[in-house]
Amino acid sequence: MGVGRLALGLPTPAYGLLVKVGLTETLAFVSGFLFGSAMGFLSGAMIIIISDLFMMPGVWTPFIAAIIGIFGLAGSAARRLGSEPSVFTSCVFAVVFTVLSESLQNVWFAWFFNIPIAAVFLMGVPSTAAAIVNNAVLIPTVGRKVIRLIQNTIPGQPGGANARQAESSKAAQRVSH
Repeated sequence: MGVGRLALGLPTPAYGLLVKVGLTETLAFVSGFLFGSAMGFLSGAMIIIISDLFMMPGVWTPFIAAIIGIFGLAGSAARRLGSEPSVFTSCVFAVVFTVLSESLQNVWFAWFFNIPIAAVFLMGVPSTAAAIVNNAVLIPTVGRKVIRLIQNTIPGQPGGANARQAESSKAAQRVSH
């Protein structure tokens, strides 16, 4: 909430850039990767809903919540590629889904405020660029570290050390019988 409060006190162009800096999309991606598409979507949506309660809720809140929930779906899709996303995969997912998210937010903004869509996309270039940089840095770095940490901490989490240990124990039991 500290960055959000700071952003509210800035001139509008700076606000548009500063609100794009954060872990919202990264946490939704991680949740989707580890716990599936429904939990990932719900995590992303709830982060927006809860944070907007403290910041500036409005008619846009449910729409933005659903759009950010898409990052949870992205995490779940990345999971299908392997038990731990590579830096390259994480970066590609971050960029593709950030462009999708920002585009959907711009379309909603143009529709709701009855502004030509080309003007909204043009005005949105700086905040879209900030969001792409933010997510292309945080998802492959912080996101991957959190995924590894949780996989190694939660017993039975696919891909984690505990899961590998459990699998080797099962294999040893099968051999001994």
